[in-house]
Amino acid sequence: MGRTLGEILDAAARGQFPPPDGGTTVVAQENHRDAGVIAFTAHSVVFTDEDPAWVRSTLAGIECDGLAATMNPRFLAALMDRTGRRHDTIDLMTVAGPLPGEPPVALRELADRDHPRVVRARARRDDVRVWAADGGVVVLGRGIAGRWETAIEVDEHVRHRGLGRALATAARHLVPDGAPVWSQQAAGNARSIRAFQAAGFRPVGSEALLIAR
Repeated sequence: MGRTLGEILDAAARGQFPPPDGGTTVVAQENHRDAGVIAFTAHSVVFTDEDPAWVRSTLAGIECDGLAATMNPRFLAALMDRTGRRHDTIDLMTVAGPLPGEPPVALRELADRDHPRVVRARARRDDVRVWAADGGVVVLGRGIAGRWETAIEVDEHVRHRGLGRALATAARHLVPDGAPVWSQQAAGNARSIRAFQAAGFRPVGSEALLIAR
C-alpha cells in the first residue's frame, strides 16, 4: 500500500486497495485545506496532521463496530473539535478512467469566475473549470491530494432525460493527461449515484472531508 494519501488514491483508481484487515492507516495531509477520512472495504485512511497516537486512542474509545469507528459521528466530531474544522456529509467515493474524443453533449466553457458554481467549487478544489450545457453544468478541478474531481448539476425542468449521465460522461472526456476522474455523491442522492454509475463511475469507498474554517 502507498505511504502517502496520493499514492493510496492512485492505487485505488487502478483497483488496488488497502488490505481488508480491519486496520486504520494514518497519513499526513497533502495540503492545509484537506483533512478527513476515507473508508475502503475493512480498512480506513485518516489524513490529518494531528498526532497519530491521538487518532488511534480516540478510535479505541468509540463504542461501535471497529470497522465503522472512523466514520462514526463521535469520532468525526472529535476530529472536528481537535482540528477546528467543519464537515458536511459522508459521501460515496467513485472513480472512472478517461475517455477519448468529444463529450456526448454540447458544452461551452464558462469564463465567469464569479459564477456561483465556480465560487463553490474553488472553495474545495484548485484549477477549477466549468462547462455549461443546455440545462446543466459540469465542473472539473483538483481536489484531495491533487486528484481530478468532477461534479455536475442538472436543472429540475430537464431531469429524467439522461442529461446527468451525459454530463458525468463528459467529465471523462474533459479530464486532462489521461488521468482518472473522481466524484463524490451523498449517500441519499440516489439520482446522482445512478447517473454517475451509468456513466461508468465505480464505487471504491466512502469519504468524509473536513474543511478548514
